[in-house]
Amino acid sequence: MEHLLKKYNNANEAYEDMYKLIMENGVDKEGTKSINNVCFEIQDPLNNYITNKKRKWKPDYAKMEWQWYKSKNRSVTEIAKHAKIWNTMHDGSGIVNSNYGWQISRNDQFNKIIHQLKQNPFTRRAVLSIYDGKEIEDYTHDTPCTIAINFYCTSTSVDDISVNMTVLMRSNDLVYGFCNDQYCFSKLLELVASLTNYKIGKYTHFATDMHIYERHFNL
Repeated sequence: MEHLLKKYNNANEAYEDMYKLIMENGVDKEGTKSINNVCFEIQDPLNNYITNKKRKWKPDYAKMEWQWYKSKNRSVTEIAKHAKIWNTMHDGSGIVNSNYGWQISRNDQFNKIIHQLKQNPFTRRAVLSIYDGKEIEDYTHDTPCTIAINFYCTSTSVDDISVNMTVLMRSNDLVYGFCNDQYCFSKLLELVASLTNYKIGKYTHFATDMHIYERHFNL
């Protein structure tokens, strides 16, 4: 089942509506309820706290994960003290592929997209690549869930430019994955806006497969 663009004021609205949508319409698949090709827009990306009481989202952990990404350190030694799942995502070395800060800094791609956006705010090439099929042999224990992050600008005048962000996910667990990822992605948009001196625009989230695990069916 496919669900095209929806618009939400903030991340919590998106979470609550997606939860209801998946539970009511999701297809049972490999211990999950799943929908394909879901796309929605968050109009205020910095309103990024998940306030749903049943979810019990932890902003302190999300902030910690963002700082870990900013460190570009692939080691899970510290982050795994706060989220044990990271201990299941490596081959014993403690090194993972899903530190997005490390991913987006590879080959200097982050600095390159900042330069592109400054030089031409209407470039269509400001794309950060994360999942790479050419590296699939390296994904035995940890496969990045995010394919790419695309930045693009809109404007009402030459002095009023906003930078927007589209995140493309190959696979997205709504309850844990989306809730923490959206916080970090919104912080990334904020960082790009500050480095380009553009306003913060909108955040569009696209997931080829968005799902809820069975253990979360009764939230």
